Amino acid sequence: MAERRPSSSRLDTPKDSRRQLVKRPSYDSDTFGVFAEQFARFMGTATFLAYMTMVVVVWVAWNAVAPDGAAFDAYPFIFLTLILSLQASYAAPLILLAQNRQERRDKVIAEQDRQANARAHADMEFLAREVASLRMALGEVATRDYLRSELRQLLSELDERGSGRAAE
Repeated sequence: MAERRPSSSRLDTPKDSRRQLVKRPSYDSDTFGVFAEQFARFMGTATFLAYMTMVVVVWVAWNAVAPDGAAFDAYPFIFLTLILSLQASYAAPLILLAQNRQERRDKVIAEQDRQANARAHADMEFLAREVASLRMALGEVATRDYLRSELRQLLSELDERGSGRAAE
């Protein structure tokens, strides 16, 4: 009799699903996008520039004036450069993410505006046709002057008939 292989080495059966040792982090893209937009908005304010300027000035002043034991970043300020580079490396993608979300919102708004304009255009064309048909219909309506002249003519005919009968 042939020896049976375990199912894991067979090619016609799927592999057992293995559990991951470390679970992949998951995040809500909308929450992250909102954070990115708030961050980008804050970075574009004068408040952020004032805070960053204050931090850099205090950093440089402390490390330039403080005694040797208290200074933590010597003259070329390598650590300050590293911190600013790290901040910039995170800020750039967050700003791009915020811009992409804004661009998507702008596209949706532009499409809604286009649809509203198309509806307004169709409404205006309909109203223009209605006004034209009303003008044509008004052309067939009897005016006050026309009615007066017809009534005068009928009155004169009646007067003629009445005077003709009285003469008989």
